[in-house]
Amino acid sequence: MKTSFIATGDSFITRHIPQAGYEGFADLCGLIARHDVRFANLETTFHRQEGYPAAASGGTWAYTDPTMLDDMLRCGFNLFNTANNHSGDFGQTGCAATIRHLNERGMLFAGTGMTLQEAARPVYLETPEARVAMIGITSTFDPAAAAGGHSGEMIGRPGLNPLRFKTIHHVTKEHFEMVHELARVTLVNWPIEHKISCGYAPPFPEGRMPFGKMMFELDQREFIETRPHPEDVARTVRDIKEARRQADVVLVSLHAHEMVGKSVETPAQFLETFAHACIDAGADVVIGHGPHLVRGIERYKDGLIFYSLGNFIFETETVALQPYDAFKDFGLSVDTQVGAYMDNRSRCNTIGFPVMPEIWRAVAAGWTIEGGRIKDVVLHPLDLGMDLPRGRRGVPRLTKNEAVLEDIVRLSNPYGTQIKIENGVGRIVLD
Repeated sequence: MKTSFIATGDSFITRHIPQAGYEGFADLCGLIARHDVRFANLETTFHRQEGYPAAASGGTWAYTDPTMLDDMLRCGFNLFNTANNHSGDFGQTGCAATIRHLNERGMLFAGTGMTLQEAARPVYLETPEARVAMIGITSTFDPAAAAGGHSGEMIGRPGLNPLRFKTIHHVTKEHFEMVHELARVTLVNWPIEHKISCGYAPPFPEGRMPFGKMMFELDQREFIETRPHPEDVARTVRDIKEARRQADVVLVSLHAHEMVGKSVETPAQFLETFAHACIDAGADVVIGHGPHLVRGIERYKDGLIFYSLGNFIFETETVALQPYDAFKDFGLSVDTQVGAYMDNRSRCNTIGFPVMPEIWRAVAAGWTIEGGRIKDVVLHPLDLGMDLPRGRRGVPRLTKNEAVLEDIVRLSNPYGTQIKIENGVGRIVLD
């Protein structure tokens, strides 16, 4: 059994691919087509205002015409993730509409569903030599976007498969005392302290104290600890084990923005813990995406973890419409047009994503699995045209520029992953 895979990162698509393609499009499609399993993360919702704008968005209220799905199919992809921080941008009805438009096209996707059970369920792709399962999940989401499970008497809630986590701030005695003093002055903990005094809640554990929604712990050194929610890990592990019974290969798609401190390039501790748990449970590969730039690659046991592949299509600036809330947040008139809104947000392309080179370079990762073993992992650099005008920026092309490969080599070193750059591509050195 030999099966080939290619995976890309975030596709935030808002413009149709020209009928005749564009320079480099045929080469890119040719690369994708040479693989059996062809993955993309759908970083937007697909509908015609079939949902209401949610009170909170993933940054930009992400939606595009459903016919953009046909463009994703035209690229050659056959497996998709839909669980990310934009899944709930138009509420449950927008999520449900996206699911309907995907199903109408027979597209295989994981990560969202009409209930939590559906959102967490593996999807199966049949290939000539292997049955491939994939689970989609995200740690970056507004709580209202999470799917709800159905009970014996009540239906569930459309939404995404959530990976929750807990953050604990470890601080030294000096700063722990500061937390106590600030809590006393601000009364931020008074609601829970009142419950404790009335006997309705247990006292704070020794050496640990909340400050509102934040948790602090007395320690000898200062660092930020993050832990995945045990219930979400257990649910995913259960579904991986089921997928392992029913398929030859198991993939997990993990959308995550969380970082270590101020380092966007470094995944938060709980993401590593979760990814390891996925491999331990039987997953072959964890495909990460989310922060809109590349992160390191880890060879964990017999599995492979891509912590982020960066972007594939990144057309956030040409979204057709934005809701009242977007304009209000920037103090703009509610009849502001989107182009003017984008000019205001980026200060006419002088701040933010438009001037960040790492946003506009990414990789498509290819590999094969033969006899249950991962082989031939190849990283193909992509350029998304940072210097192009807004109306053409964000479209992927294969490139010989090795800057993104050098980034991945640097970020993978802490995991002990060796990557050789040869002839414009990166190759992971496997045992």
